[in-house]
Amino acid sequence: MKMLTKFESKSSSRAKGVAFHPTRPWVLVSLHSSTIQLWDYRMGTLIDRFEEHDGPVRSVNFHPTQPLFVSGGDDYTIKVWSTITRKCIFTLSGHLDYVRTVSFHNELPWILSTSDDQTIRIWNWQNRQEIACLTGHNHYVMSAEFHPTQDLIVSSSLDQTVRVWDISGLRKKHSAPSGAQAATRSFEDQLSRQNMPQQDIFGNTDAVVKFVLEGHDRGVNWASFHPTLPLIVSGGDDRVVKLWRMSETKAWEVDTCRGHTNNVLAVLFHPTQDLIISVSEDKTIRTWDLNKRTSIKQYTRENDRFWLIAAHPQINLFAAAHDSGVMVFKLERERPPSTLFQNQLFFVNNERQVQTYNFDTKQDSLPVLSLKKIGKPWTMLRSLSYNPSEHSIIVTTGPEDSPMYALIQLPKDASGAIEPLDIRQDAADFAIFIARNRFVTYSKETGMLNVKDLNNSVTKSIKLEDPIKDLLYAGPGHVLLLKQNSIVQFDVQQKKVVAEFQVSSVKYVTWSHDGEYLALLSKHTITIVNKRLELITSMHETIRIKSAAWDETGVLLYSTLNHIKYTLLNGDNGIIKTLPNTVYVVKVQGKNVFCLTRSGKVETIKIDPTEYRFKKALVNKNFNEVLRIIKNSTLVGQNIIAYLQKKGYPEIALQFVEDPETRFELALESGDLQAALAEAQKLKLPAAWKALGEEALKQGNTQIVELVYQDQKQLEKLSFFYLINGDFERLRKMQTIAEHRTDISSLIQNSVYLNSTEKRAAVFSQAGNLPLAYALAHSNGLGEFAQQILEAAGIDVDEIELPDDISEPIEVLKPTRKLGNWPVKESAPSFFEKAMLGQLEDLQLEDAADPFDDDDNEANVSKGLGEAEDFFDDDGAEDDMGWDDEGLEVSDVEEDVEITEASLTETGTWVKNAPSNAAVHVAAGQFDSAAQLLHRQVGIVNFEPLRARFMEVYQANKVYLAGNDGLPPVLSYIRADPEEDDASRLKPYIPGYDTLEASLQEAFRLFRSNKLEDAIEVFRQVIYTVSVLAVPDEDAEAKCVEALHLCREYILGLSIELARRSLPADAIQRNLELAAYFTKAKLKPAHRMNALQVAMTQSFKHKNYATASYFAGEFLKIVSTGSRAEQAQKIKAKADTIARDAIETNFDPYADFTICASTLTPIYKGSASVKESLVGAEYQASEKGKVCKITGISLIGVPASSLRLVA
Repeated sequence: MKMLTKFESKSSSRAKGVAFHPTRPWVLVSLHSSTIQLWDYRMGTLIDRFEEHDGPVRSVNFHPTQPLFVSGGDDYTIKVWSTITRKCIFTLSGHLDYVRTVSFHNELPWILSTSDDQTIRIWNWQNRQEIACLTGHNHYVMSAEFHPTQDLIVSSSLDQTVRVWDISGLRKKHSAPSGAQAATRSFEDQLSRQNMPQQDIFGNTDAVVKFVLEGHDRGVNWASFHPTLPLIVSGGDDRVVKLWRMSETKAWEVDTCRGHTNNVLAVLFHPTQDLIISVSEDKTIRTWDLNKRTSIKQYTRENDRFWLIAAHPQINLFAAAHDSGVMVFKLERERPPSTLFQNQLFFVNNERQVQTYNFDTKQDSLPVLSLKKIGKPWTMLRSLSYNPSEHSIIVTTGPEDSPMYALIQLPKDASGAIEPLDIRQDAADFAIFIARNRFVTYSKETGMLNVKDLNNSVTKSIKLEDPIKDLLYAGPGHVLLLKQNSIVQFDVQQKKVVAEFQVSSVKYVTWSHDGEYLALLSKHTITIVNKRLELITSMHETIRIKSAAWDETGVLLYSTLNHIKYTLLNGDNGIIKTLPNTVYVVKVQGKNVFCLTRSGKVETIKIDPTEYRFKKALVNKNFNEVLRIIKNSTLVGQNIIAYLQKKGYPEIALQFVEDPETRFELALESGDLQAALAEAQKLKLPAAWKALGEEALKQGNTQIVELVYQDQKQLEKLSFFYLINGDFERLRKMQTIAEHRTDISSLIQNSVYLNSTEKRAAVFSQAGNLPLAYALAHSNGLGEFAQQILEAAGIDVDEIELPDDISEPIEVLKPTRKLGNWPVKESAPSFFEKAMLGQLEDLQLEDAADPFDDDDNEANVSKGLGEAEDFFDDDGAEDDMGWDDEGLEVSDVEEDVEITEASLTETGTWVKNAPSNAAVHVAAGQFDSAAQLLHRQVGIVNFEPLRARFMEVYQANKVYLAGNDGLPPVLSYIRADPEEDDASRLKPYIPGYDTLEASLQEAFRLFRSNKLEDAIEVFRQVIYTVSVLAVPDEDAEAKCVEALHLCREYILGLSIELARRSLPADAIQRNLELAAYFTKAKLKPAHRMNALQVAMTQSFKHKNYATASYFAGEFLKIVSTGSRAEQAQKIKAKADTIARDAIETNFDPYADFTICASTLTPIYKGSASVKESLVGAEYQASEKGKVCKITGISLIGVPASSLRLVA
């Protein structure tokens, strides 16, 4: 028997009381410091605390059905609290000394309390009155509890007695009759009322003593009823546990359990097994066999005395209060041993009998074999392995209490649980079949892995260096060795390690149907690797993971304590179903999930696999399947819509949405202007029309732009729109409208557009601005109108002074033709839109797939990295596969290099053979042409930082040998290939490629040492090296380009962090934004977790709890164990309970954006931006023409071809 701790709280004050909530994963803990704590024991988080008691709180209890709990303490009061408002509802006063225990009745509105005033009191919590006071004990009453089904109370006292009280009279007195019973009582009822129990010495007939149990030599601290049998158990200061039996007329002592070495403070019966559990001041929890009254197991804490133990009312959980807090545990695991073979499941039920379940017929068999004699009493069966060739099984017990295995032949027919005839057993911790006639065992004591035949004889022994936690099957002749921090695939035949993967605390493993993948299950982490133990994806769960199984399509379904969930190979996951009880998934078949329950039975759960099949089809770009699911299924909900938006498929999300506002946003995102127009007409919101007009203008849809301007009465924009479109007829209408509206400004504007000088002058005149009107009329040759103005002003022409240099009138340029729609922004059909139109033959998935995209085809996730993964490996840190190829979509520009007379020399030959490579020009000494190439290819304008690199390349391929006296030195050249004689292939030796990895490692080291400025400088030197480099082939060029992108991301991230550190202390908002932007840099996981930790701690420190929770979740996806992971788990748990941000920041973790390397602000998807050509850094459009902040040498947003490195 093994204690499995599920939760443990720490407190500075000792815990005196503990209680489970009947349905929620809550536990109440009352402390000696007067505080009551409410914990979520699944999440390990403190939900709330209650402080209204004055002095130690000795007892708490949840109501079985109502949202209430009760507490009692040393302030003589009983308080009733609401779990909804988390406040005290009322206080019951009446006890004259410390309140020891309080509890609710299962059915009636009663509270039972005991006190050091030697009384037991019963209260009605509905009318808040005391309804009975039970007297009879002559010392402190330490405990009391209601019987689960009968009208009885058992109490214990320091007067060395246990008393059983009959409260049937109290029930009848306080039960309200109804219907005919109120008018006429039955004969039996009248007779029973005549034969009411005799009064006690105080005249009380409602509750009287039925039995007084004497047998303890000192005070009794606790007494409990058995849930179903007429038994009572008690424990006291005489250090013994006593068992009592009672009948209708008498009660007597059955036996005594001895073993505790100090006072026994609490004792109870196991709710479902024949066990007694007791706690004591001797710092132990002990379990006893109810039938034999012998000790089974004891669990000891080094420094903490135990004060109380409580059992969960529904499930197999216990809570023990001790000096340092409370611990929640269960006795032995509840997972039934099982194994799969084809369409059958072999499992062991709760009666320790082997059964089979057929997945085709969905029926289980009769028990096949009894295993009750296997192992010692109270030891649980741990694992089951099946051999189909011999129709035999191996079961193991333990791993504690002398673990052993047993090899047993199964009977051919299931005719009942027969006893096994031939049992071959031996001591070992683990045992599994690995072949038709071989199985392996492992013993922790010896560290030996033994291969045995079916006669249980050892045929081979292997000494393992490190201890293992479990042994699992991995194919014929292979086993998986689960170690503390790794998993090893071991070839038993050849005695060698085939593969190893570093992962912590793996408990279970499940293989996919095709054997290509396996899922490694830890307590809170699922790691998926391929059969070569190479990482595919990893994810973290806050709730304990219990089991997993693969479906036929390669999707992993797994169960937690309260959900069935799924995950794809690219890490996308979701919830399928909420579970009322914990189950263990063993097989997924279509819409059926077959599970084993804790009661040892097979349960079939119906699920809807549409969501994860849809996501899988979308990830694999299987648009035929996507269309089929859309037409035949009903996928709804914000979750699927958000997923489609995140993955860049708004046009698909549009198919599922009915809400006009959401449809409008999705239509705009997908470029469907007609759908957006239809929704804008429904919404009638100015913001929607504005967004529609802007998008229509980007796409050049003039009809919709005109409609938007008309609807929103944007007359100035509409007039200009008619002007550039050459629609002068409508422009004249706009002038008329302005005139009717007496809008002087608009009228003048339209008159300018129409070249209507006379109209404009008339407007000035009517507005009273006669000088301006005269000047306009005179300068444009309107003499008659000018004279009228002079007459109106009453002045003569001689009195007017005008400039002498008035030029000829200038007319507004007119379009030569009317414009239709113009394609300012490309709006090509998406892959899905092509599929919707039936153009499936045009789909080229290879073109759409990003070779470094995590959401690539699942079957190829682990491919495509090749040697590049090793080339940029950071001392064993995981590669995050995140380097996007930011290559420019610019047509190749042939570099025309003039070959001069130098072509006859060695250096001239170099240039002739590689005319487009700048490094070769540098090696040949032609620095000017090299600079021109770099400017045209990647826009480099600042060559000062490249001075040292130019000289390094120029000097690296020349050797000067000293000549004889008086003679000049002899010049010799160093070629890339010294053995090459073909003049057309001669190229110079260019240094730098072999040092890239070392330079990157040095930069990573500086990063880890927090020397960020130095790290940036090293990354820039890598950029300068690659800028002037020649490589032999495209693979090497690809690695260099990837190095440039890597440097870009690290320089960007470190620049953001340095900017954050330089902020003043009061710039909190900007501090939080920069910390968040740091996480967007595509760093390696081992380094990204530093960025995530900074963002997490800063957000949590400044009370941005929702954001802190997000960063903590991202951090835990990378690191799931260790002190930093524990800190992240605590921050996430605390943040999730508050889930709000105190400071608003310009950061949306779910938006698609990049960071401008100059302004350090987000550039959202679809926003105007420009790029730099050397490393592909992205900038706000306002930064065009400036020098790149990343490289320091290249211009932003200038036309460029691309860097040519292959020589």
